[in-house]
Amino acid sequence: MTKGTPSKGKRSRGKAHIYCRRCGKHSYHVSDKICSSCNYGKSAKLRKYSWQVK
Repeated sequence: MTKGTPSKGKRSRGKAHIYCRRCGKHSYHVSDKICSSCNYGKSAKLRKYSWQVK
């Protein structure tokens, strides 16, 4: 029989995202060095899509 669930608790150790210096949201990926909200670190243009605006 395998232990299963106890190993999953080790996944929440470090931080994947920190605050972005450009947009201020908690979406800057530490190891990838890219902000998922504003695209800082990947492009000089802000990340925005037409489907975001109602």
